[in-house]
Formats: sequence, structure tokens, C-alpha cells
Amino acid sequence: MRVLIKGAGVAGLTLAHELTARGAAVEVAETAQHVGGGASWFAGGMLAPWCESESAPAPVLALGREAADWWDAVLPGHVIRNGTLVVAPTRDTGELARFAARTSGCDWLDADQIAALEPDLAGRFRKALLFRDEAHLDPRRAITALHATLQASGVRFYLGAVPDFPEAGFDHVVDCTGAHAIGQAADLRGVRGEMLMLETPDVSLSRPVRLLHPRIPLYVVPRGDSRFMIGATMIESDDAGPVSARSLMELLNAAYALHPAFGEARVFETGAGVRPAYPDNLPRLAFDGDTIRLNGFYRHGFLLAPSMAKSAAIRIVGRMQADNGQQSLVHPRSLHPSGHKIIPLQSGAGR
Repeated sequence: MRVLIKGAGVAGLTLAHELTARGAAVEVAETAQHVGGGASWFAGGMLAPWCESESAPAPVLALGREAADWWDAVLPGHVIRNGTLVVAPTRDTGELARFAARTSGCDWLDADQIAALEPDLAGRFRKALLFRDEAHLDPRRAITALHATLQASGVRFYLGAVPDFPEAGFDHVVDCTGAHAIGQAADLRGVRGEMLMLETPDVSLSRPVRLLHPRIPLYVVPRGDSRFMIGATMIESDDAGPVSARSLMELLNAAYALHPAFGEARVFETGAGVRPAYPDNLPRLAFDGDTIRLNGFYRHGFLLAPSMAKSAAIRIVGRMQADNGQQSLVHPRSLHPSGHKIIPLQSGAGR
């Protein structure tokens, strides 16, 4: 079976891996000059399903639990399993209780425990929440390594491809183009996210830290070499232009509230990406006529892509087997929808 995947972001690359593992011959066409050229390049890389469940629908936790194991198996050494620390200024301690009530899997820490866990935050916060089972990775390193792994497995890449890359000769074409599909995929919208990269030797963190801030909740993700990713805004817009002055000030003010040393940090990169999202902010595998779409990951690309890619690969391979008269992996009715059919997001899909 020959499959063409359009888009080499986290959705396209994880799907390429899952299809290749099931024996498909996969080729990937990407209009950018490098993999991860869209929102994936500006992602935080937090594999934090319990924290995300504070505001995300229930399937995010159900499907996101296996993400760290998937990335660890595919890219050994890239996943850091130090958990997530959630803090709040003393005046906003009530926000911690609210956050804990809306999530699960966390432990309460006092000031001494915070200092033992993150010495550079000693004396700055009285209470915190620790989500011990969460993890993180560097999205750019992971995307680059997955690209190399796929190439070594025989996947052919066309970087800098034209948008209407020829589809003749493929059994299936899967659109994983993210925000580029806005206006083509029904109900898909853009959600702008902005981030900063700071460098300072005066702060050391061993895990992502989320600051519950009244105006803009902040996360700080250590990238090594005294560098930190600071994110992120969520603005209902498909504008991918430079970071706004307002967002820059709010992100820097929030970082300063976490630790004053960030006030003297070097800002060596700013960036903005447009996250593709459906109305329910959940990803979808959709069969739209002859086009298969895997899209709508919102802010959960690295967290939900493994589960969705496995589910999509099983359905695509099953559809091909059904077309060839072989035993299908899933019921043929769900594989041959008429018109626009959405495959529901299910807990444990693809296992």
C-alpha cells in the first residue's frame, strides 16, 4: 500500500511512523523547507495530560496518558520524566486549590518541598502542585530525530513541495497540513500561540513549571544549556505574524513573577504559530470524499498525535484491506463513509 501524507508536522510524522510499522510504503510532502515548519516548531513539548485536563475535554487525558511511553519507545533518550510543577503567587493560592479540584494525579507540596525539588524557587512560593507522572521533550529535537528515523526506514520526503503535490499512484492521501487546511476543512479554525526563548545562567529548572497567573497562565520549559521556552498565548486568530508588543510584555512580566532573574535574561527568539482547532478543540480523523484528514490538534499536538496516529493507521490499513477483500481490522462500514464522516475520538483508540 502506498500512502502520501501531506504535511510534516507532528501529526504527519507520527502517522508516517505508524503506517510504516504496519507495512505501508509512505511518502511525505511538505511545503516548508524543513520538517515541523508550522505550529509544531513553536510547541512547548509538555506531555502533561493531567495538567491539561484542568480545562480540556476528558479524551485529552484518556488519550494523552500513553504519549510519553510512545515517544520514549520511538525516540529513546528524548523524554524527560520529571513531572510538572504548578505554582501560584501567594495572593493567588486559591487558584492552586481550584486547579487541583479540576485535575487528578497531583501531590501538594509545601515551601520546603518546593525548595528541595527546585532549589532556585526556594522561598518564592508557599504551596505548589506536583504532577509526578508527567514528562516533557524538546519538540524541535524530537521532530528532527523522528524525521531521520523515518528516512532510515525508507520513508521518502519532499521538502519545499508545491501545495498541489501530485497524488497519482497513491492508494491513499492523508492531509495533515494543520492550519494550512483552514478554509478547506469544515469548522477548522486557527488559534494563535506566541512564545519566547530566554537564556540565563541564573535560573536552573529540572521540569516544566506552570505559573497560575490572573491574566495569562504561563509555562516555563527548560531546554538545557541555560535556555527556557516561555509560553504561551491563546488568541482566536489565524494570524501567524510576529509576536505582539502586548504578548511580549505579558509573557516577560509573568516570567519575572516566577523568578526575577528572568528580567536579565537574553531574549534570543520570539515566535508565533497557528494551532488548528475544531469547535470542541479535539483532533479528528475525517473521511471527506476521497480525502482523509487528520487535523485539529489545538494545543495538544505532541500529547495526542501518538494515539491519533495509531488509530488513523489502523483505520487506513483496514480500509485498504477491505477494498482488497481481505479481513478488515475495523468494521467496513466505518471505513467507507458516504460524504463527510468523522471517526469518533475514543479512549484507548489504536491500542
